[in-house]
Formats: sequence, C-alpha cells, structure tokens
Amino acid sequence: MEKRVRSLAKTISWRIVATSTTILLVFLFTGNLVISASVGSLELLAKTVIYYVHERIWDMSNFGREVP
Repeated sequence: MEKRVRSLAKTISWRIVATSTTILLVFLFTGNLVISASVGSLELLAKTVIYYVHERIWDMSNFGREVP
C-alpha cells in the first residue's frame, strides 16, 4: 500500500508537468499569456484534487498487484 505522502508527492510533480503543458498549449493557440496563466491556474486547482482522489481510490484496489 502506498503512503499518502507518496501519493501527494506524485500529485504535485505530475501537476507541474501537466499544468506547464496546458499553459504552453493555450499560449500557442491564443498568444495571450494572461489567458494561458488563467486557464493553467484553474486547471491546476481542479486536476490536483481530482488526481489525488483518483490515486487514493486506486490504492484501495488490489488490481494488478501481486498478493504475497
């Protein structure tokens, strides 16, 4: 079983990568840094919570794990 702090660390590191990608893509499409940062900020907040909950639900499952 994975500890909560590990799930939290994975959540934060992934959000940095994913949010940076979102900001870059929005900027490439709009050319507007304010819009890019706004979308990135909203995406960061929403998806951080969603990902953490997703990780904790998966951690309750034994799917794909070897049971000793």
